Amino acid sequence: MSTLKIFVVEDDTIYGEVLKHHLSLNPANEVILFRTGKECLENLYQRPDLISLDYMLPDISGEQCLQRIKADYPELPVIIVSGQEDVKTAIDLLRAGAYDYFVKDQDTKDRLWNAINKIQERKNLSKELEDLKQEVEKKYAFRKIIKGSSPAIKQVFDLMERALKSNITISITGETGTGKELVAKAIHYNSSRSKKPFIAINVSAIPDTLIESELFGYEKGAFTGADTRKLGKFELASGGTLFLDEIADMDINMQAKLLRVLQEKEINRLGGNKEIPVDTRLIVATNKDLSHEVQQGRFRQDLYYRLLGLPIHLPPLRNRGNDILILASYFANEFAAENGMEPKEFTTEAQEKLMKYAYPGNIRELRSIVELAVVLADKNIDEQHINFSSTRMITDFLGQESTLAEFNKKIIFYYLEKYNGNVVEAAKKLGVGKSTIYRMLKNEN
Repeated sequence: MSTLKIFVVEDDTIYGEVLKHHLSLNPANEVILFRTGKECLENLYQRPDLISLDYMLPDISGEQCLQRIKADYPELPVIIVSGQEDVKTAIDLLRAGAYDYFVKDQDTKDRLWNAINKIQERKNLSKELEDLKQEVEKKYAFRKIIKGSSPAIKQVFDLMERALKSNITISITGETGTGKELVAKAIHYNSSRSKKPFIAINVSAIPDTLIESELFGYEKGAFTGADTRKLGKFELASGGTLFLDEIADMDINMQAKLLRVLQEKEINRLGGNKEIPVDTRLIVATNKDLSHEVQQGRFRQDLYYRLLGLPIHLPPLRNRGNDILILASYFANEFAAENGMEPKEFTTEAQEKLMKYAYPGNIRELRSIVELAVVLADKNIDEQHINFSSTRMITDFLGQESTLAEFNKKIIFYYLEKYNGNVVEAAKKLGVGKSTIYRMLKNEN
């Protein structure tokens, strides 16, 4: 609990000492006693957290003293303590900014104690919120959370800065593990909407039958089991940002409903007939080529253009050059610090090994590789501590020295076998059209 500095302004010496003694029983309170209003005003530079102000002072009225205090420190709570009960005076003082008005009697010190406790709680809450705000700002500062100095990542920084200048929809693309949600959070927490919620939802993780109620909410009785009203993510994120990850996997029928919300800026809960306005910034992300999904008829063209907004493409780690080493060093130091371990450096051989790998899992995979290396290494991290789980598989595959066409056929046959001969599913996973697979199968025969 933080210390609370309290000014007690009281010309009655005995009564003032009683209040000071009573309030000082809490060791978190620092109580300073003044006999006149002038003494109080001259010491406001000490920035008290609360002032208990006698209404009848020998040099200045409590009302005048209150006005002087509020002129310089409008947020400073001032409790007026008066020897007489005057409803009109109390109302006037409260209107002038007094926190409360107490009449001097045997219960005054207890009422003052309770008021101080409430102010202490408010101060603690304000401090927690300020600490949280600073932590969020520190955590999501662009160049602190996104490590690297490559031209590709500098272009991402530039686009992120531009994203802060308006509420334009943001579409983030990139392979799995490149940090799409991290970028979305950084944009939100550095924007004018930072004090409002950031809500993320993975579209592919929610069944098509539930996605509508998840986004728009529902009324009580909308369906069996709807015992209470539930607000959807659009409402919960109103004033803030809604992040829709894996947007390409959204059901085609749901896409039409999302388009309407973006056009009308209002939602309708399931089972309801009231249009509810929402002010929600939308950031979407996908590891697929949305324009290709449109061509294949899996994504609405009108929604595609609506969502495109400001596109930000996150480059794969293999295209970021020395950023690999910058990230590896950062992850190693972070992991060592979190686990009470000594910092460990990468040898030249380890660095060379890291730079030669393709990282299909991108940054997420690099983090796992580095954390394991820190655990395995006694001192410096050498090449034998760098383990790539898929290296052997790739080496064996490429070691067959087939032609490109033969490699393609092997990959297609692998997916067809994996999905029990389902050409549509295999084509979807490979990101090609069915005709491509049929053509290659025909050429094979």
